[in-house]
Amino acid sequence: MNLKPKVTHADGTPVKIVPEPTLKRLPLYHRFLKERLAAGYPTVSCPDIGLNLDLDPTQVRKDLESVGVVGRPRIGYVLANVIEELERFLGWSNVNDAFLVGAGSMGSALLGYHKFEQCGLKIVAAFDTDLLKIGTRIHGKQVLPLAKLPNLVQRMHILIGIITVPAERAQGVADLLVAGGIRAIWNFAPIRLHAPEHVIVHNEDLYCSLAALSQKLAAALKQKPQPPEARAKRTATATPLK
Repeated sequence: MNLKPKVTHADGTPVKIVPEPTLKRLPLYHRFLKERLAAGYPTVSCPDIGLNLDLDPTQVRKDLESVGVVGRPRIGYVLANVIEELERFLGWSNVNDAFLVGAGSMGSALLGYHKFEQCGLKIVAAFDTDLLKIGTRIHGKQVLPLAKLPNLVQRMHILIGIITVPAERAQGVADLLVAGGIRAIWNFAPIRLHAPEHVIVHNEDLYCSLAALSQKLAAALKQKPQPPEARAKRTATATPLK
């Protein structure tokens, strides 16, 4: 008999597993709800969320119920409570330290994005092999030699590694992160990484996103409606039906 292993928190309570589409929508809810709270609204309903995010209210309700958020009839959801529950479920209540490898253009941009800390992520240092970058600071974060990475991962108990190096170097960097004890890798390099089963790898493929955007734009341009005067002219010259 095949039994799936139970995933639990450190305190032994079970971890709720939700479908990936739901997981991707939860941050959208969180951002919208924070905006509503800042605007002075105390509560929100599924139709409100669905209307603003162009989603089916029934889907919104199912998504929130899947993480343990339940509204009240004729009242909806208390915003502060929903936001707190979403942050707890997404792991944003406690900030996780992370190391970034590759202090180039992409890496520098990520180092300067301070809103990551609102989502539970704090990049504490960067690593590179470029002697001109080692010893400098980018957005207040020190750039260290890559050779020091595995030891510092172990000493500082870092669990998240971010890769922003060229594709040909990414697997070697991933191996160093794993050797140090990293448990999750956020990969921005355009390559699929190989890692042990206990290491979570999320590939942020910008090439695929750009390809999807370009294809949608090309399709939209092909279906561009004619201007009103062209449609009127075509109608005026059309042969009447008998």
